[in-house]
Amino acid sequence: MTKLDAENASRFARTALGHVGREWPNKLDHVMARIEDVQSPRALHPVFYGSFDWHSCVHGYWLLARLYRRFPAVPEHGGIRALFDEQLTAAKIGGEIAYLARPESRGFERPYGWAWALMLAGELARHESEEGLRWFAAVMPFGEAFLQRFRAFLPLSTYPVRAGVHSNTAFALLLALDFADALADGAFGSLCRDKARAWYGRDADCQAWEPGQDEFLSPALIEAACMARVLPRSEFAAWFSQFLPDAAQGIPATLFTPARVSDRTDGKIAHLDGLNLSRAWCWTLVVSALDDAPLRARAEDAIATHLASALDHVTGDYMGEHWLASFALLALDADSQ
Repeated sequence: MTKLDAENASRFARTALGHVGREWPNKLDHVMARIEDVQSPRALHPVFYGSFDWHSCVHGYWLLARLYRRFPAVPEHGGIRALFDEQLTAAKIGGEIAYLARPESRGFERPYGWAWALMLAGELARHESEEGLRWFAAVMPFGEAFLQRFRAFLPLSTYPVRAGVHSNTAFALLLALDFADALADGAFGSLCRDKARAWYGRDADCQAWEPGQDEFLSPALIEAACMARVLPRSEFAAWFSQFLPDAAQGIPATLFTPARVSDRTDGKIAHLDGLNLSRAWCWTLVVSALDDAPLRARAEDAIATHLASALDHVTGDYMGEHWLASFALLALDADSQ
């Protein structure tokens, strides 16, 4: 099975360094209440103004932080440090927090951007270097702002969102749990796990009517990956046997077959490369929590074919290049902390 190596780490880091500071083109998630709110991305977001959209910039920083820690010998190491020293400061992060304080920003980037903000803070919490500790101290108030948003929103959220796009709640919980574990925040972890059980605990006989034309997440597999993180091993096995009872026989077949990407210059169609990468990630998380040899063999084949279909297209067109490396990193480095 393909794993993350120094060559791919360098390629991903080089790609992210090329877009996190690129302001244009840009797709803002910005509610304007007055003429003064008409501002450029960089004016609104002192740190996360690049990468076509805010959330992609945040997870571009996460990718760079992760590779800085995991692969200190890559040539891009110094460039990452210079970028973080310039951008991850209390003053600039304070500007991002001030944006969140606007009444119009209550729903800003919920829940996808929220989850990636926590992933960035959680990754920096794992750094032990002097500079890593400094970056974490600067970023943690930003993470705390989104932690409070999750704490307020989850009790209000009666229903899950199962679409395979940014609104998906299983993906958000999975990333939020990574943060809870990194910070040893048991109370927040329990809140996320309780909500996952309430949303997904009784699901059974998933039909997996997917993929949709612009999905970058598998609604079925991201839910299963989330529950693999939430449930004890024996309980997850019982849940999964009800949720996808024929998976060991390769049914539903769509979950084992890469999606076809017809036009990578179309930003929404390019989402399907992300779907193939995220399916590989999800299958890795699912089978690591199960003792099912037939399923493992099928899943490992699916992981290999999904990765093969997408890895060569992480770069090449900006509609995919501004975000796909983060999903490639999730898929290739799923079993590392």
